[in-house]
Amino acid sequence: MSARSSTRPALSVSVDTRPGAAPPRRVRLAPQGREWSSAYSPAGLHGRPWVARLRRALERERFELHFQPIVSLREGGISHYEALLRLADGPNGELTAPALFLPAAERYGLIREIDRMVLARVVRLLARDTAMGGAAIAMNVSALSVTDPGMLAYIAAVLARYEVAPERLAIEITETAAISDMERARAFCAGVLDLGCSLALDDFGAGFGSFQYLKQLPFSHLKIDGGFIRELPSSRTDQLVVRALARIVRGMGRETIAEFVGDEATVAMLRAYDVDYAQGYQLGAPAPLHAEAAERPRRVA
Repeated sequence: MSARSSTRPALSVSVDTRPGAAPPRRVRLAPQGREWSSAYSPAGLHGRPWVARLRRALERERFELHFQPIVSLREGGISHYEALLRLADGPNGELTAPALFLPAAERYGLIREIDRMVLARVVRLLARDTAMGGAAIAMNVSALSVTDPGMLAYIAAVLARYEVAPERLAIEITETAAISDMERARAFCAGVLDLGCSLALDDFGAGFGSFQYLKQLPFSHLKIDGGFIRELPSSRTDQLVVRALARIVRGMGRETIAEFVGDEATVAMLRAYDVDYAQGYQLGAPAPLHAEAAERPRRVA
């Protein structure tokens, strides 16, 4: 899924809870031109009101998927897309950022249902294959789905139902998902690969124990955390880390993906370091399917 929007500008929301404080405003993030709703209360974020709102969104199909291209740095064309989740239940069409609703979905056990909803929609889209041109789609799954004993069978059943080749689907998990139950995470990763899907370790490097996961978890792709990419042209430390990761992963026979790629200088450095793929606003913003389908695959010079 993507529960997150890893390659959009960061959104920081603060709420003043003092009596008489001004109501929260709405934040517009370029370049999409859609509004992100920041109108929530601390009680709403962690409280029961979110349960009814999310259940209603599931029943009324008020979740929206945007797709961001992941570009091959060798061939220059789009390799695949990542599906990124938005909550589109605002009265005026506002989109609620996933960082605002996913904590409540996880806390109250709705995240499994959301993960399965996203999976079904992605696979149905792959079955139609009218927009992606044969490309695969990647989606994030939550820690609760990674440790769900029925999730692998559900993935297999949905792929079989819509007659979609497993290699068209990529699953991404974060370090947080792996840490929650390492044995189940290892079994889940192996099971995804056994199905024939790709498996990416997402946000790699964000945690202190990251390199242990290279030994413990089977994977096909490693997504380098954006914290090492945003300032790559100016940070010697980031350059050393990214170069080392690319070399290690290539030596393991797997491939790397860089997130948060924001300028051509970063693209050039990633290519020089033999990073395999790149994702970010420099290469394409997340967009709804109809907008993404209208564009020809962008090539990197």
